[in-house]
Amino acid sequence: MDQHATLSGTATHPVFPEPATAALILARGGSRGVPGKNLARVGGLSLLARSIRAARAARRVTSVWVSTDCPAIAAEARVFGARVIDRPAALSHERATSESGWLHALPLIRAAHPGLARLVFLQCTSPFTRAADVDACLDALDRPGAACALTVLPDHGFLWHLGPDGFARGTNHDATRQRPRRQDLPPAFRESGAVYAVRVADFERIGRRFCGPVVPVPVDHPGVEIDTPADLALARALAMSDRPAADRLAAVRALVMDFDGVMTDDRVTVDETGREAVVCSRADGLGLARLRSLGQHRLLILSSETNPVVSARAAKLRIPAIQASRDKVAALSAWLSAQGLTWPEVLFVGNDVNDLPALRRAGLSACPADATPDVRATVDWVIPAPGGRGALRMVADALADVAAAVPHPRDAVMDRATDAAA
Repeated sequence: MDQHATLSGTATHPVFPEPATAALILARGGSRGVPGKNLARVGGLSLLARSIRAARAARRVTSVWVSTDCPAIAAEARVFGARVIDRPAALSHERATSESGWLHALPLIRAAHPGLARLVFLQCTSPFTRAADVDACLDALDRPGAACALTVLPDHGFLWHLGPDGFARGTNHDATRQRPRRQDLPPAFRESGAVYAVRVADFERIGRRFCGPVVPVPVDHPGVEIDTPADLALARALAMSDRPAADRLAAVRALVMDFDGVMTDDRVTVDETGREAVVCSRADGLGLARLRSLGQHRLLILSSETNPVVSARAAKLRIPAIQASRDKVAALSAWLSAQGLTWPEVLFVGNDVNDLPALRRAGLSACPADATPDVRATVDWVIPAPGGRGALRMVADALADVAAAVPHPRDAVMDRATDAAA
């Protein structure tokens, strides 16, 4: 083994039964085009965290590994549940190939997984990779004879290249004949750059990602690869429309919200008399009012504090509030029972560690983009807006849009007890 090859925390890592499939992410600290790129946030999550979450959610991935030369990246990787491989400087410069980093990591991963059969490589520069994309590539390796698979984007355009005389030639069409219809062009695919999967034996023997017959796996997520600040800005704009799947939103019957850091920006002002004031969002209030008016969801504010500002905001929004709740799971369980609801029907929005038990219990969990790292690593949905500055508006709009499109039969004639209780 390379004398520089070290694995952080090896002693604490269990050995999984074989065969195993490992996901590996290369994330060096340097980046010329976008400084600190791998830790840049898109939709409330770093690019690294987005890749880790996709890999961990894939049903066929046994473990997730991050190879890095950067302590900050290593710390982020551990927060989001990945194992860390210390990558030597000789393999961390901008001219080092991805294959060199993958081959360096392979013996370390195999030490934990002696029966390692497949590797899947994710790139942080593709921020919209989904667990389904990872599994689709691994499923493609089940095809007899397949050695590797990669995500591709269907390309329906007319492609051109320069001929030896410097003039353009048709690549997927003959420009000297009548122009065909676009739909009659032969299928063409462009690498998305997001996911590559290989059979370990083939990859180790050849030393390249394309180590035998290749299976293309078409994906339909945004084909953004982040190499420039403009790419990062585009990805952030696209992430503003990130939402859970419609079927998961349709299952929600109760929206339960923490107060500080969710309904507020988590700041408080205190005058000389000790009186507190907080900042809330009118946009959040309007979104919650629209959701309440549809009559398909129970709304609740659940706060660990006892504070007049909570009561005042709750009354303004006509939403009931439970305060001084040190055990949010117990308090919410009692409330749900009284409402005839269950935990799988709850969307809980929290932002700090005291919300974690309820977040883990809820059918759907969410947090604002500026929630604590532990919370962002736990929830189903990191809302691409901060607490007190539009996060709840995005939640309310998502629920309202689904409710308006598909009314829930259970609540078609729902009473207005929530308003009366407020």
